[in-house]
Amino acid sequence: MTRMIDFSVVRFDSVDSTNLEAMRHARAGAPEGLCIVARAQTQGRGRLDRSWQSPKDAGLYFSIILRPRIELRAWPLLTLMAASAVHDALIKACGLSTDIKWPNDIFIAERKVCGILAETVETETGSAAIIGIGINLNAGSLPESLADAATVESAIGRKPDHELVLAELGKAIAERYSLLHSHGGAEHTIREWCVNSSYATERRVRVSLSNETFDGITRGLESDGALRVETDRGKIRIVRAGDVTAVRAATIEVMS
Repeated sequence: MTRMIDFSVVRFDSVDSTNLEAMRHARAGAPEGLCIVARAQTQGRGRLDRSWQSPKDAGLYFSIILRPRIELRAWPLLTLMAASAVHDALIKACGLSTDIKWPNDIFIAERKVCGILAETVETETGSAAIIGIGINLNAGSLPESLADAATVESAIGRKPDHELVLAELGKAIAERYSLLHSHGGAEHTIREWCVNSSYATERRVRVSLSNETFDGITRGLESDGALRVETDRGKIRIVRAGDVTAVRAATIEVMS
């Protein structure tokens, strides 16, 4: 089984949140493949209720409506699919290779350049998934509060073509979404995500949950995309929600 997307784009000069706007369209019956693109967001949002600053023309602010025909337990794989699609698009449009931090942040040299927020919404024609993607494109347009954030422009030494990034992102989503719906698509999606992420295996991380924090070594993904982390006591913890950050290995100096 494959699932092809017919894309259409609705553009805004400014919107509260492309995800919120996509939800409104989905509830009104908009079909799969409708994309919301804005030059600016006034209430941009990220994972874990964080805000996503979205100055005008500083980045690509994009949300797409999807109506998956896969088992509900596999829906978390949509975030992995989207992260791999961003990875593909930045290579094609900008010649830029990136890293994926679990589950779906895109990094350049340990600095975040893209965030992805996946949400679900109930509509009269069934559940829909809203995938929001924000990519920092232009360095000069970001506020001082985001001085530590990565940008595509800084990484490649020139201003990226916004429309080319958008076009390649659409192609990459279409390809990876179709693949996810194919036979063995879930396994392939996980495998491809692991290939593009240094966080998949053998990475020392700190996991912050709502009520605890622990350190460990990553040991791959579960079939639903959850992260396997081996704690310092040798126990495998399955992480389906929370914040994961890299931990630098301690160094020991020997005095002579």
